[in-house]
Amino acid sequence: MIKPPEYISNIKPYIPGKPIEELERELGIKDSVKLASNENPVGPSPMALKAIVDSLMSSNPSNSINRYPDGSGYCLKMALSERLSVREDELILGNGSNELIDIAVRTFLQPGDEAVMAHPSFIVYPMAVQAAGGRPVQVPLRDYTHDLDAMADAVTRKTKMMLIANPNNPTGTINKRYEFDRLMDGLPDGILVVVDEAYHEYVADPDYADSMKHFRGGRDILILRTFSKIYGLAGLRIGYGIARKDIILETNKLRPPFNTSSLAQNAAVHALKDENHVRYSREINEGGKRYLYRELDSLNLKYIPTEANFIYILLGRENPPCPLLVKGGAWGLYNELLRYGVIVRPVGPEGIRVTIGLPEENERFIEALKKVKS
Repeated sequence: MIKPPEYISNIKPYIPGKPIEELERELGIKDSVKLASNENPVGPSPMALKAIVDSLMSSNPSNSINRYPDGSGYCLKMALSERLSVREDELILGNGSNELIDIAVRTFLQPGDEAVMAHPSFIVYPMAVQAAGGRPVQVPLRDYTHDLDAMADAVTRKTKMMLIANPNNPTGTINKRYEFDRLMDGLPDGILVVVDEAYHEYVADPDYADSMKHFRGGRDILILRTFSKIYGLAGLRIGYGIARKDIILETNKLRPPFNTSSLAQNAAVHALKDENHVRYSREINEGGKRYLYRELDSLNLKYIPTEANFIYILLGRENPPCPLLVKGGAWGLYNELLRYGVIVRPVGPEGIRVTIGLPEENERFIEALKKVKS
């Protein structure tokens, strides 16, 4: 029987949240709300939707979906270049930023190399490193935030990469300018710092780390961003990376041809133009955050203040003890909330991550939480 290498067979597969339709069929419920995957509840920009429809209805044969997309992503790169003040050859497009994580790891790591990352953080990081035969070096969070000093201390001669989620998933915390600058100033040459900024448009803190400063300073840094979150295009899978020309050149060698669809590229171009949609999405998120903070405080539940579009709620062995002790921990609470048509994301045994939804969705979550608590 054919078997993969041990470092592949030992990977624990990523288990995505189930679609609403599947859960409703399994549980026999209707009108459920999904607060598990950090999608923008507002949806995509009307300008992006119109661009998709116009593309599908176009009579121009070159725009038809029977044609392969522009493999270079010329129009989207031009739009990003103008928005970010970077050159087109300093950009790479991906099937979501998730694909770019995998490409970066496979490009710059070889078997036996180490990649330093935080724990808990985005579960894809250690999976991608392990799949390349590398060794994930996971450094515990400090105060639910990346401990950049400890991560720097974990660097060895075998370290070739550092992966940083800022804001972090699942905690929603950020690393600030001074600590990120100290990290970058202290790292030895030859380590690629991959900064995953999937939620950066939601950040309100003015001290948020300035990764672009280090890119412009010519450092070994790859900044990843996505249209899946605030732009509401998660279903189209489109993201991008920013790095020096030589780094982009190498990563493009492993980027699959035509890896981003024509519809996704076109929608992203128009989503970038719709600043009102981004502003409104941010306002909805801030309003929902204030409401959930207030309600969680009234229930005496501990949570981590967030700079993203989700909140990490702590259960179990807190000090003082959390008043929401459910048999089975986070998974037990997940299953209890499902009975009331509310889908959240369990994180480990003692935490759940809840996407900030529309006002009525947030209210559904709090109502269900109160029923479980009672």
